[in-house]
Amino acid sequence: MNDRKRRPRVVILGGGFGGLSAAFGLRKAAADIILIDRRNHHLFQPLLYQVATAALSPAQVAQPIRTILRHQRNIEIILDEVTDIDLTARQVITPEAGPIAFDYLIIATGASHAYFGHDAWQDAAPGLKSLDDATAIRRRILDAFERAEITASVAERTALLTFCVVGGGPTGVEMAGAIAELAHWTLAGEFRHIDTSTAKVILIEAGPRVLAAMPEKLSQKAREGLERLGVTVRTGTAVTDCASTHVTLGSETIPCRTIIWAAGVKASPAGTWLGSEVPLDRAGRVKVLPDLSVPAMPDIFVIGDASVVEDANGRPVPGVAPAAKQQGHFVAALIAQRLLGKTTAAPFRYRDQGNLATIGRGEAVVDLGWLRLSGFLAWWFWGLIHIFFLIDFRNRLSVALDWLWSYLTNGRAARLMTEGDRRSMSK
Repeated sequence: MNDRKRRPRVVILGGGFGGLSAAFGLRKAAADIILIDRRNHHLFQPLLYQVATAALSPAQVAQPIRTILRHQRNIEIILDEVTDIDLTARQVITPEAGPIAFDYLIIATGASHAYFGHDAWQDAAPGLKSLDDATAIRRRILDAFERAEITASVAERTALLTFCVVGGGPTGVEMAGAIAELAHWTLAGEFRHIDTSTAKVILIEAGPRVLAAMPEKLSQKAREGLERLGVTVRTGTAVTDCASTHVTLGSETIPCRTIIWAAGVKASPAGTWLGSEVPLDRAGRVKVLPDLSVPAMPDIFVIGDASVVEDANGRPVPGVAPAAKQQGHFVAALIAQRLLGKTTAAPFRYRDQGNLATIGRGEAVVDLGWLRLSGFLAWWFWGLIHIFFLIDFRNRLSVALDWLWSYLTNGRAARLMTEGDRRSMSK
């Protein structure tokens, strides 16, 4: 992998929204593109919570990267994990493929869960960032009902039927609503010794309201929608401890066996690969220049959740999929211009496409700035937008059909547990 090609080489780290957008943007460039990812698939993260709550299967929210880019002749896909960057040799270091030289480098490595200095909570309160996370959480949720069915202890049954979601952002709101629907409607009448409708779903948010990025009126609509589903919303309350048996909120302890973390994220370690002189924020994101390049490194760009940059109003660009896609397109266009010998001084400009969150069956909130919706119409709008952004027609069609079936029947199509699932939960 050390041999330099005659054509310039652009290396992209990460096959998420930002990395794929950059790759697409360079499809006509006179350069060799190498995309490196430790997973072989692109994941549509906004629908990952539906895998975790058995509404969709993993294959419906993910697509092999090679399949997506199969028609792009100037790209090579490498399944490996980057461990470092040699800035002097201008190489990225990988354990399997070895060092890979670059002329331009695009870092789009995303983010992971942040536990605010309490990493020991991770086993008890898993977060939701990957398919592995989603299927593991699905096992926990489904297994809780199965164990509640057979336990003889009233206290244990109550704890098993208590689900705590930490974090009142879009992921937390959507997860809490989906678990409530699963318990109160989908599983109703399927068990003989428990009433699943008595399950408690508690959404815990340290701030004063859920969906803080949305206008206060829509935030209140979201809270009311969750409460109609039977979710207990606890705002202004910070978690002080998480364990396999409980969540602690100050002096209050809530016995529960399923905790889901949706309270924060931290950047990948990419910032540390660039040296101690590179400025990072508290979440480990690289503070990039207006053209998304690293200070003093004009040929290295950091995009998506691994970076932080301000918009035209001086506010940090949000870590959402549309922002990562826009940044990927911007950097690809900039590199393409440089390859042609042209330069541009135009900075990146983020186009805010709004915020959306679904609360439950037939209910969502939508804030597009010029248009604000809630309720049933917002839910249909949310669904259409998410289906539109899925990668291929097959995924769009299967997701649309599953959603229609779920809406008409209150069913969930992906509730299978294997024997391996049960063994992993008993350890």
